[in-house]
Amino acid sequence: MTEPVVVTDFKGHGHDHDRCQQSALRRAEEVCQVSGARLTPLRRRVLELVWASHEPVKAYDLLEQLRRERDGVAPPTVYRALEFLLEQGLIHRLESLTAYLGCGAPQRPHACQFLICERCQSVAELSDNEISQLIDRKAQEMGFRMARQTIELSGLCPRCSGSACSV
Repeated sequence: MTEPVVVTDFKGHGHDHDRCQQSALRRAEEVCQVSGARLTPLRRRVLELVWASHEPVKAYDLLEQLRRERDGVAPPTVYRALEFLLEQGLIHRLESLTAYLGCGAPQRPHACQFLICERCQSVAELSDNEISQLIDRKAQEMGFRMARQTIELSGLCPRCSGSACSV
């Protein structure tokens, strides 16, 4: 079976975000149940906050939101929760933005290509095997042993560029 190229499209009109967020949380519970990992209430809340929009969120923004809800939340608490969510494949870290984004396909490991809009910060997540295989082959030709593969591309999303087409 071929994996989908578009994992998560750019946010758009008519998107049922509540349904999307609830689906992501259900998938997270399933992933943790299968792996035997514990999705604690705090980890779940951090995941909910990451999925609160389809935009990347910074750790300190998460910390600020959590501090409004509970006392005694410190940066290490948030970073430990984020590390857990990364290890479980439930979120991605966008290195160029130093921010986190919910993973649209946590039930399967996949190489990612992210299209990041410089204007509205909207992000589309791709998982294109053709791109991944080409990069893997080129890396192998150079004797490079790849540990993981994430590509971040910056530009303008269809809405910001005025284009009618989507990914």
